[in-house]
Amino acid sequence: MHRILALIAIVTVCGFAASAQTTDEIVAHYVKAIGGMDKIQAVHSLRRSGKFIGGGGFEAVIMQENKRDASVREEFSLQGMTAINAFDGKTGWKVEPWAGKKDPEALGEEEMKSIVEDADFDGPLIDYKRKGNKVEFVGMDKFEGTDTYKLKVTKPNGDLYFYYLDTDYYMPIKVDTKRVVRGEEREYETALGDYKLVNGWYLPFAVEVNVKGHQDKSKYVYDKIEANVTLDDSRFAMPSLPKAAGNKP
Repeated sequence: MHRILALIAIVTVCGFAASAQTTDEIVAHYVKAIGGMDKIQAVHSLRRSGKFIGGGGFEAVIMQENKRDASVREEFSLQGMTAINAFDGKTGWKVEPWAGKKDPEALGEEEMKSIVEDADFDGPLIDYKRKGNKVEFVGMDKFEGTDTYKLKVTKPNGDLYFYYLDTDYYMPIKVDTKRVVRGEEREYETALGDYKLVNGWYLPFAVEVNVKGHQDKSKYVYDKIEANVTLDDSRFAMPSLPKAAGNKP
């Protein structure tokens, strides 16, 4: 009996080791496919510009700036007004001119989770162990007829990502996201496509997002992604509120 239990333990440990090795191999293929760590780490900032296509076909001008390691600024321009969401690595803030608000204010809980995700410069698979992420290979799957490797990413805050990498090129073509906001689970689906080289790094120029189970989809189409643009830290820091009239400096 003890011998059987010992054999079971050995098989189990070997199974876990094989699974971990398979996971690391897939991640390594992914890193190599998108350009390799040297090319990725040589990029210190990114500026994406293009358009947002929402439900009903309305369009808006968009711009996203990222600075290594965890700063991001997103602008959404429509009808002569520009909304801003930003994060400087510590504080998340926004300006919503359509609500008649011109002053910056703190992001809500769900908005914070979303922008922290956007602020991850390389994405959760790159250097995932240093970031405290857990990555598991959970099997094969299909997305729109394409065979994929399915990786489960668990972040330290409990958020889950399921990456679908096509088996031919190891490129992510879909990401499912699960996060808990105020005790309620939220699920999103993201389709990635139109990969192009940016400073030796393959990045998606088309991103389609929808709430899981809903047909309405939003699409981000970038016509330009620039690498290593100069971005001052003040671009991401929350501006100070103007002093009230009559107050002394």
